[in-house]
Amino acid sequence: MEDHHSSLSSGFVGDGSVDLHGHSVSKAHTGRWKASLLIIGVEIAERFAFTGIHSNLVTYLTDVLRESTATAAKNVNIWSGVSFMLPFLGAFVADSYLGRYWTIVVSSVIYLMGFILVTLSASLTSPKQVGIFFFSIYLVALGQGSFKPCLQAFGAEQFDGDDPGENKYKSSFFNWWYFGICIGNLTGFTVLTYIQDYIGWGLGFGIPAVTMAIALFIFLCGTRFYRHKLPGGSPLTRIVHVFVATIYKWNVSTSYQEEKNVARIEEREVLIFGPRRPQLRTDQFRFFDKATVEDELDHECKITFNWRLCTVQEVEEVKDVLGLLPIWMACLMYGLVFAQSSTFFTKQGSTMDRKIGSHFEIPAASLQCFTSLSILLLVPVYDRIFVPIARHLTGNERGITMLQRIGTGMFFSTISMIIAALIEIRRIEVAKDSGLIDLPIATIPLSIFLLLPQYVIFGIADVFAMVGMQEYFYDQMPDTMKSLGIAVYLSVLGVSSFISSILISITEKLSCRSKGGCWFTNNLNNAHLDYFYWLLASLNAINLCIYMFLASCYQYKNAKKYISYEDDESLSEMPLLHS
Repeated sequence: MEDHHSSLSSGFVGDGSVDLHGHSVSKAHTGRWKASLLIIGVEIAERFAFTGIHSNLVTYLTDVLRESTATAAKNVNIWSGVSFMLPFLGAFVADSYLGRYWTIVVSSVIYLMGFILVTLSASLTSPKQVGIFFFSIYLVALGQGSFKPCLQAFGAEQFDGDDPGENKYKSSFFNWWYFGICIGNLTGFTVLTYIQDYIGWGLGFGIPAVTMAIALFIFLCGTRFYRHKLPGGSPLTRIVHVFVATIYKWNVSTSYQEEKNVARIEEREVLIFGPRRPQLRTDQFRFFDKATVEDELDHECKITFNWRLCTVQEVEEVKDVLGLLPIWMACLMYGLVFAQSSTFFTKQGSTMDRKIGSHFEIPAASLQCFTSLSILLLVPVYDRIFVPIARHLTGNERGITMLQRIGTGMFFSTISMIIAALIEIRRIEVAKDSGLIDLPIATIPLSIFLLLPQYVIFGIADVFAMVGMQEYFYDQMPDTMKSLGIAVYLSVLGVSSFISSILISITEKLSCRSKGGCWFTNNLNNAHLDYFYWLLASLNAINLCIYMFLASCYQYKNAKKYISYEDDESLSEMPLLHS
């Protein structure tokens, strides 16, 4: 404990952060907003580049590769799902072996190679174009999957979690991180979609490649300002260890007196993974506590790693991970709704009047920029006005809890789907009245800006739900699994994209057998997207009720401040570990 205080008084970071070479780092010259704002700048460039692929992909598949609307939507959802599931791979490598910095560098190179191949494929006209294009976008997905969770976790750890003066800014970091994401998305929606639709796909894909190269250069320039956390070993091994030890001790009764001796011995071994913040014992999943009880076989065991015995810290980490699963599953429905903004919302807009003035016509995908615009306007209001007022009323340092924030976003996403359904009904009515119901290419005399409400309200939902999920899954994961925490958040979007693809397939087959006709056809004027939106709104409302129940039962992670395990004296100051 004294070592920790001395590190603070001597001007070094006290939460175990080091520089790239493993040496202690100065509080004054590293980390904080100086480093995190540079990282946010890198994220802005990366989001701009990624948006150049993601936002208009459905248009490229239908107009250039000649896929049907339903097939293109399913392919986009599958690709998005893979993109948002691959972060598990990058996060695992970063937390276990390479560390976040080197994982970011390696993934950036892969990312850049993917963008270059996408650009080359757009210039081909041979039968190989399709194969090269899909290979390249999945290479982009691999790069993004390793890059994104590590960069966000790396930015958040630039604030010392054991310094109250720095720790209070960590919650604000997530708000401004999402603010930066929306700047990148907004410029991508407005600039790149226009270039792709009206100038050429080669240039529209080439600009993201150059931007990604610039992002990597900026990141490397800030190396001397960064704080690093040492890899903590394989989290998968520690999780399996707890399950195996629990099975071995299935019939053992828990005795806290026995556990005390075990934990005191085993906590020393944790030093090989660097310092951690010990967690207090919780009452959830009590059967895992058996893994910390020492029996005669453990006492006689001479090997360094004993699969039959775990520390209290290891058990509580597994409890933390398992405790996230119900909330994670409840968030999937929000991700399913989120997937529609880049597929069916875009196809809706492509049938409507997109002219501004007599000559200028905006791309349908660029309407997504209004979601980003609403977020850019609301994030400063939330961070600078709403949080201080709510903090005064609730006493919570975040204003409202992380789970309350997510639930509020789910409510607004339901409203967005209801409005989307109503507007779609109006769009079909105008098509019928204008005699355009059987003319899929004709422009319906209805302004595309009628879609604005569903995009804007979706932006409001994102300010609450998306930022809330980022902070929640990062904050509630164990200290040695922070990259995986971001990957868990991203997997909500990934799994939801897969579910969306499956739901579209099932709905398409069932609706085509009914008398009402297919919900999804290439001619959207004969389709029933409004039915699909009503279905999503209903499922989302039901899911919100389930989520509210799960959130009311959730027990937040309880961790002590940083404690050093350097000597016996510091070990004697940890009675709460075993209480």
